[in-house]
Amino acid sequence: MEVLRLLAKHLHERGKLNLEEPYVDATFSSTKKGASLLARPSAARAPKIVAIACGDGLPLAVAVESAPPAECGLVEAVLAGCFLDELPERLIGEKAYDSDGLDRTLAEEYDAEMIAPNRSNRKQKTQDGRPLRRYRRRWEVKRFFAWMQNYPRLVTRWEYHIENFPGFAQLA
Repeated sequence: MEVLRLLAKHLHERGKLNLEEPYVDATFSSTKKGASLLARPSAARAPKIVAIACGDGLPLAVAVESAPPAECGLVEAVLAGCFLDELPERLIGEKAYDSDGLDRTLAEEYDAEMIAPNRSNRKQKTQDGRPLRRYRRRWEVKRFFAWMQNYPRLVTRWEYHIENFPGFAQLA
């Protein structure tokens, strides 16, 4: 973890990290049949890799959580494991991250703004078109997850113990 912090700090000092548009997203990982015997059943069935990637597609934070919780509830855990000392001013996510509670938490605790399109069942619209222009470039975080899919240990969790999987996710 310390190596990732030093690398992120070095890239940030050289101006190689684009912190203007950090994206947050998550993906699932399947498990091998016998891998879930010792782990918690909800975490072992399908671990969820949640990451924040900068505009260049480089990771700022990576976390592995269990699959059942909603994605908007996992953002704080990912921000807590950020590789940089300073946090981004805004996060850009999909409709799954449209939550009043998340918006409030990010504004109060992290001084950050969440940019996400409104869900279809939302009564009061919170986003207009100007900040959502950044949402069009969410392919950058999708590209990051596509790069992570090149590692077979992340596509399918082969580890017998669930504790080893987050290490491989951060190593990738």
